[in-house]
Amino acid sequence: MKKILLIAVTAFAAVSAFAQPKFAHVNTTELVQLCPEMDKARETMNAASQEAQETFNDMQTEFNTKLQAYQSKGSTWTAATRESKEKELTEIQQRIQEFSQTVQAELQAQQEQLMQPIYQKVNETIQDLAKKGGYIYVFDTQAVLYVDPAQSIDLTPDARKAMNIPADRTLEALAAELQAQQAAAQQ
Repeated sequence: MKKILLIAVTAFAAVSAFAQPKFAHVNTTELVQLCPEMDKARETMNAASQEAQETFNDMQTEFNTKLQAYQSKGSTWTAATRESKEKELTEIQQRIQEFSQTVQAELQAQQEQLMQPIYQKVNETIQDLAKKGGYIYVFDTQAVLYVDPAQSIDLTPDARKAMNIPADRTLEALAAELQAQQAAAQQ
């Protein structure tokens, strides 16, 4: 019995010595930012933000117009008219504040709703590649202080292929593209 146990332990130790655990790493930020679905999410968020900004600007313009009227004509108004106009200005300011707070919360909720399927797709892709590759751990390069590329496989290129991200698309090119779009929108 001891002999069988000794042989089993020796065999397990030998197999364990040859079966090195497999580690991999991946850049999830790159995958999320460059995936095609993110482009659509950005477009949707930009359109919603622009619409909200236009509404905010219209409200602010209304307030400024009425404030200028109050400042220029206020001295000629009766006390009741002046009081009414002050109340109106206060109400407009409150509406602007409420709108600003509400729209921020709505934009945040919309962004989370748009991002959830993207994060899910990235996670599913990584998990699929990890299972197929027999990796016991896959680390996110954005959350790890150090990754030794000699002892860990980079799954990012394989994940990019699986997610249909063009090989020539980079975070730097995306940043330049977004910056150009922002500059064009400001003109």
